[in-house]
Amino acid sequence: MPPRVTMRKMKNQDLAQLLMQLRFTPEKKRKRQLDAAERLFWLIEQDREYPFDFVHFSITGFHTKSQAQHELVKGDELRDDLRIFISKLTGRLARPVTEQEQKVYTVEELAELFDVSRKTIDRWRKRDLIGRKYIFADGLRRFGFPQSTVDKFIKGHPDLVAKARSFKRLTSGQKRQVIEQARRLASKGTLSRHQIISRISAKTGKAHETVRLTLARYEKSHPDRRVFRKPPGVMDPAQAGELYRLYRQGTSVKELMRRFDRSRSSIYRIVNRRRAKALLARKIEFVGSDELFKQGAEGSIPAGPIDAEEPSAGRHIEPFALLGEHLLPEYLQVLKDTPVLDREREIELFHRYNYLKYKAWKTRAEINLSNVSSTRLTEIEDYLAEAERIRKMIVEANLRLVVGIASKHTITGANFLDLVSKGNYALIKAVEEFDCARGVRFSKRASLNIAKEYARVSGKSTELSRERAASLASIQRGLRSTAAADVGAIERARQSLTHVIKNELNEREQYVVLNHFGLVGSRVRKKRKTLKQIGDDLSVTKERVRQIELAALQKLRRCLSSQEFDLLTG
Repeated sequence: MPPRVTMRKMKNQDLAQLLMQLRFTPEKKRKRQLDAAERLFWLIEQDREYPFDFVHFSITGFHTKSQAQHELVKGDELRDDLRIFISKLTGRLARPVTEQEQKVYTVEELAELFDVSRKTIDRWRKRDLIGRKYIFADGLRRFGFPQSTVDKFIKGHPDLVAKARSFKRLTSGQKRQVIEQARRLASKGTLSRHQIISRISAKTGKAHETVRLTLARYEKSHPDRRVFRKPPGVMDPAQAGELYRLYRQGTSVKELMRRFDRSRSSIYRIVNRRRAKALLARKIEFVGSDELFKQGAEGSIPAGPIDAEEPSAGRHIEPFALLGEHLLPEYLQVLKDTPVLDREREIELFHRYNYLKYKAWKTRAEINLSNVSSTRLTEIEDYLAEAERIRKMIVEANLRLVVGIASKHTITGANFLDLVSKGNYALIKAVEEFDCARGVRFSKRASLNIAKEYARVSGKSTELSRERAASLASIQRGLRSTAAADVGAIERARQSLTHVIKNELNEREQYVVLNHFGLVGSRVRKKRKTLKQIGDDLSVTKERVRQIELAALQKLRRCLSSQEFDLLTG
């Protein structure tokens, strides 16, 4: 009896549902749909994506009315599903082989034709060798392969067929010859198992797998007369961990092959599995949005990598370490020289930052530990590396915000350096959580995070030293002088800004924006109310006020310049 091919379940649930529906269609119509499915199979390219509506129409002749019509299906997955689709749909359509216009091969006949094993035919069936059920001369229904299908498979996989034909059983004499050659080469101790098998394969003209299996079976039946020093087996976790550590430290693959007595492919397989496990264990979070998830979003997200000059102008700022007192003056001076991000650049960076992490998260979901793709792993690692560069740019551009807030908390007796360190961590957390779609500046969210962190700090540390106090005062004067130079511009822009607000927003939106952002009175931000206070005035909840404010800011973002919007939101 021919071996059974175990088929996995179809991944695409819409196609599986279609299969269930077609099982109840009239036989004649089902035959046309089966032919259409097979024609579609040969049209699909593995590296493309196809709308499910196209798949549905190609098989049935009409468009689907469900939401699935807009969903994309990957070509390689679609081909696998169509193979199962065709195999299952053909079950009730079996016809006698005598009615066919072309030769139909059984599994056994096909194996004999190519001089391969039935297991090889099974492997081909999991590729592109499409079979249908037929009624053969003995009256049994079995899978058969029409000549046209066989010809298509040979044309599409010439190397696979040629390689399989070279995979033949060896005679007893040939087996002894292979074993003697392997023993002689292994005794020299300079070649790996893989290299020895490759040399014998090239010399004898036999397939690499044929030689490998011959030696593996001999060693299994003769454990006391092993050809190689040790069996390959599965590398234990400790060895795999050491191999990966050496690889990351720059040890060449050739050296790893020699040290661990493994083939090149085995080394890469172990390394890639370790890389994959590290990525699967990594925490990847992003702030989602409609723009991020919609189809074709990549075209609307700023392209990377971000290659603009870093905020620190080439002078690296380390926001994580605890600063020593002797480093504080230099640290403060670097912060003073670091330009801040304007609103457009800030939005661009946050969009790109979250999009990269979204792409990494989405691509990581496709990792299969049983067949790890090095290209896919590199793609994920590149996404995360670029996201990390952008995060550092945003953090560095906002570090002096931490210094400004920390200086206000030293009056409680807290250590200034501790405050800066804790504030930096709060700043980094704010970058991870910030949603630029809300229409407010990042500095507002970061300030809140930093203030919350400082509220938990006890006041048991030492006060600022004279040197640190002088350095801090210097940078604070610089910041204040910059702000003072802008007061006139702010006052001149206030009337124009208020005019736009009254023209573009309804009465309730005006009240929320004017009072929350302090545009009531003779000076900008003179009278400012909290969302809770505004909610009490309007007899609505705080969350409702937040929603009204967000809607108002989205309207204003379309009609205000970047400078005017920055003036409003701070």
